[in-house]
Order: sequence, then structure tokens, then C-alpha cells
Amino acid sequence: MILNKDTAKKTAELLLQVKAIKLSPKEPFNWASGWKSPIYCDNRVTLSYPPVRIFLKEEIAKIVELEYGKPDVIAGVATGAIAIGMLVAQELGVPFIYVRPEPKKHGRKNQIEGHLESGQNVVVIEDLISTGTSSLNAVAALKEAGAVVKGMVAIFSYGFEVATKNFKEKNVHLTTLSNYDNLLEQALDSSYISDKELITLHEWRRNPSEWNQ
Repeated sequence: MILNKDTAKKTAELLLQVKAIKLSPKEPFNWASGWKSPIYCDNRVTLSYPPVRIFLKEEIAKIVELEYGKPDVIAGVATGAIAIGMLVAQELGVPFIYVRPEPKKHGRKNQIEGHLESGQNVVVIEDLISTGTSSLNAVAALKEAGAVVKGMVAIFSYGFEVATKNFKEKNVHLTTLSNYDNLLEQALDSSYISDKELITLHEWRRNPSEWNQ
């Protein structure tokens, strides 16, 4: 779900400018999953650009308050959303925690790092949504610890149908600053891609696991 079209296009513009997102239909990237992809996203790059990270922090904080009110705690999903989650928590003036993919195998064996009390309202921050599996794993860990998860806000989503299905099944409300459709629209408007490349990029999203250049 996108709340604001202008914010979605501005976010896409900034992600392309700082190369947090790269589009390369002619020379696709290899994802860790084995998929070949004409897009690669690493939103951690935004942290190196103060104006960009300030924009993202402020826009996410606005969405959190508008959608859920001020939560008791902001939770970032490790590792990509720890930094942006902490910035959002700072903007809102609330505590911050983060959630590991799985419990540590030593020490206190925590999966959730930071102070969380049962019954507290939590909004989860993500940097990127692909299938949603790791994001929803974090939500499950928070709920198991007694948190009331109000929803999730992410910087960007590929907009895969499987992600929509997964979030719906788990009854988790997701809002993103921008998504794949807005990215392609912005990329075409700014002549970052051609009409022919746009067709290729749409074809990939329809069947990413089997798409092959």
C-alpha cells in the first residue's frame, strides 16, 4: 500500500540517484536466491547521503503516526533496517529494538535486541520487501514476545504477488514509501530506461523466478 503518490515518486527518484536501486535489463544481476534479475536494491546505500536518509526518516515517521499513532516502540528488522529504524525511532522520540533472523546461539540467545515489554504497541520498519518471509518472521518473533504489532512500514517493495498473499495470510498491514510500479514510472520519466527496457522490466516482475535474459 502506498499512501502518497508524490512521496512514492520522490523516493524512487532518490533511490535511483544514489544508486540504492540499479536497473540493468541488458546485463541482469544474480540474486542470492539464484534468480536472474534486471533490478538490484540495497537501501543501506541511502545512509551515506544525509539529505536522502533524512527524507526517508521523516516520511516513514509521518506514515507511522498517521497510520498507527505514536507507538511504544519501533522495531527494525536486522540487518538492513536497523539504521533506518533507529532514525525513525529518534524522530518519533520512542525506544528502539531490532529483531534478528533467529536467536543468537550464545550469550542470552536473544532474537530481539533491546528492551521490550509484553503488551507494548510496536511498529516494524523494513528497508525492502521481496517475498515478505523474513519481515513476517520478525513480526512472529515480536508477537511471541508479547508485543502488539500494529503494522509495518518499508522503504520499497518489489510488489510480488506472493508478498501480498503472505502479508494478507498473517494479517499484517504493510505500507511502503515506494514500490516497483512507481519506480518504473519515475525511471521512464527521467529517461533512466527506454520503452523497450520497460517491457523487459514488467516481464521480469510477472515471473521473476523463471525470467531469463
